[in-house]
Amino acid sequence: MAQYFGTDGIRGCYGADFMNPQFAARLGAALALYLEQTAAAQPRSVVIGRDTRRSGPALCDALIQGLSQQGVSVRDAGVLPTPAVARAVLQQAAALGIAVTASHNPAADNGIKLFNAQGCKFAESSELEIEALLDMQAAPGSAVVSASQARPFDAAADYIQAIRALLPAACLAGWKIVLDLAHGATCRTTPAAFEYWGADLHLIGDQPDGENINDGVGSEHPERLGAQVRACGADIGIAHDGDGDRLVVCDDQGTPLPGEILLALLGVDALRRGALHQNTLVTTVHSNLGLDRALREAGGRVERVDVGDRNVASRMRELGAHLGGESSGHIIFSDYATTGDGLLAAVQLIDLIRRADQPLSALRQQVQLFPQLTRNLELEHKIPLEQLSRLSQAIAAVQEALGSEGRVLVRYSGTEAKLRLLIEGPDPVALELHMQTLVAAARAELEIIDH
Repeated sequence: MAQYFGTDGIRGCYGADFMNPQFAARLGAALALYLEQTAAAQPRSVVIGRDTRRSGPALCDALIQGLSQQGVSVRDAGVLPTPAVARAVLQQAAALGIAVTASHNPAADNGIKLFNAQGCKFAESSELEIEALLDMQAAPGSAVVSASQARPFDAAADYIQAIRALLPAACLAGWKIVLDLAHGATCRTTPAAFEYWGADLHLIGDQPDGENINDGVGSEHPERLGAQVRACGADIGIAHDGDGDRLVVCDDQGTPLPGEILLALLGVDALRRGALHQNTLVTTVHSNLGLDRALREAGGRVERVDVGDRNVASRMRELGAHLGGESSGHIIFSDYATTGDGLLAAVQLIDLIRRADQPLSALRQQVQLFPQLTRNLELEHKIPLEQLSRLSQAIAAVQEALGSEGRVLVRYSGTEAKLRLLIEGPDPVALELHMQTLVAAARAELEIIDH
């Protein structure tokens, strides 16, 4: 079991044992050794980018120092969306990409995401190899200094140019679009694309100061996006998380669009155009069963994997599928990118709306979701689920009551100390009673933090 890596890299409160410059320097040295052992035939070069957190430069400097001291050359892209880091790995023929970001987490947190030479997130087996090398690294003998060893370069410009090429210039003239940039890594890139397409932009979260990333803005706060859409009569509202690999949308009425409806619209549209490879859309166990029904009725199918966009991407590669994603807004178009990209997903959705010549508020009516209830319980400690006999019994009882018309999903968050509960079925009243049963069982065996 991984000690440092979660479902999406390493993440934690800045200053904690696993998220500070000393740890990052050790990780940089471990990554250099990993490259030496596994990528001897490739140039030992690394691309690094970050979001706008105040702690980002210090972590980047430390990673660069650890890498450079082992003879690895580093190209520093500065503030850059995570999907643009993955793209830069391919463009620069680098052996490794590093995104220093904690995604949608508060500014006090930070994290480290890794991409291999193919621009894909590392498999768990590779992360375990890196952890073993990391544990062998001593703490830096001197203070981590500014990383003058790295060569700066403008990866954002290449990313913007590639995205702009997906739609004709000025094609969105007359459109009003609200962009919520979460005070994060997309503050330059996403507006630059939409300005090229001629949209009338209304910006939220476009003034990062190092401390305000995700603070009441971004993908976790669609209510502000929706209010702005209504206030200015916009055609659509688009929000990213702090590092830009997610897309959250509000329609022209200011109503948030569930991620499963977004995936269903994109998947069914691809099916109708003969562009859904293998007639398959890959998603996670967390997605609503309404997504499966929508694809099935259109002649396609849904393949489900464990939570985590890297699991989606991995299964897509195995199947030869070219569309997949999570209900949280990670959407992967493997014809264009190796990882989730919020701006790319927005482009694909807007192209769909343009071709359909209907507002999103009308298009969304094509997909009906099953009633679903979720709870996130904050914990003092995680105990393996198989050791929680009372909770296991409650899960079995609820699943038996739901039968084939519903499902139960209970799992731990991979990035936070939380137990996530999900129930789906035709009767909302029954779902609430079932949720009470699950929460009571969890409380009996876990230390729940109430706020």
